[in-house]
Amino acid sequence: MPATKPAQPIRLYTTLLSGHGHRVKLFLTLLDLPFEVVELDMRAGDNRKPEYLALNPFGQVPTIQDGDVTLFDSNAILVYLASRYGDASWLPSDPPGAAAVQRWLSLAAGQIAYGPCAARLVTVFGAPLHHETAKGIAVKLFDVIERELATKPFAAGDHVTIADIAAHTYIAHAPEGGVSLEPYPNIRAWLRRVEALPRFIAMPSTKAGLLAG
Repeated sequence: MPATKPAQPIRLYTTLLSGHGHRVKLFLTLLDLPFEVVELDMRAGDNRKPEYLALNPFGQVPTIQDGDVTLFDSNAILVYLASRYGDASWLPSDPPGAAAVQRWLSLAAGQIAYGPCAARLVTVFGAPLHHETAKGIAVKLFDVIERELATKPFAAGDHVTIADIAAHTYIAHAPEGGVSLEPYPNIRAWLRRVEALPRFIAMPSTKAGLLAG
C-alpha cells in the first residue's frame, strides 16, 4: 500500500519558471502532499554550489528530498511520488497501461524536451539553441498527438496518469516559444481537462514568443 503522507514536508529544489520543476510541484499539489520549495537562483550559480551538486551532480532542477531519499530528474520523481504516495491509477501496473505511460515519459524526455521546451528556452532564457529546429520538432510532435487525443481524453487512456503531468507544462507553454496551439483543438481540450483537475496549479506565463507585445 502506498504511504498516505510523508513524515515531514518534501523539499523541492527548483526555479519558478522551470517546466521540469513545475511538473513535480504540480504533482505534489495534486497528491495534496506537504512540501516546501527551495528556490534556486540559477543566474547567481546556486545550482553550481558544492552543497547543491552534492544533491544533484548535474546541477539541474528539480531535485527533491523526502526524508532520507534524494532524487533528481523530473520523470523519475513523478514515478517515485506515484509509487510511494499515489493510488494505482497514476502509474498503471498492467503491461499495456504501464507501456502507455512510459511512452509519454519518453516523449517528455525526447520530443517535448527538444521541441516546445527548447523553443521556450530560446525565447524566455536566451538559450543558444536553434529556434527553428525546436519549433519544427514541436509541430511534428503536435501533429502526431493531436490525432492520438482525438480518441482518448488523457495521454495514456481514459483517466489521468503521470503521463499527463509529464507532458502538460511545456505543451501548455508552447506559445511562449513561438509555437501556436490554435491548429490543435484536441490538444487544447486535453490541456483544459488536465487544468480542471482538483488543486491544479499553473506555471506562471511569460511575455515571450507569441505572447510578446
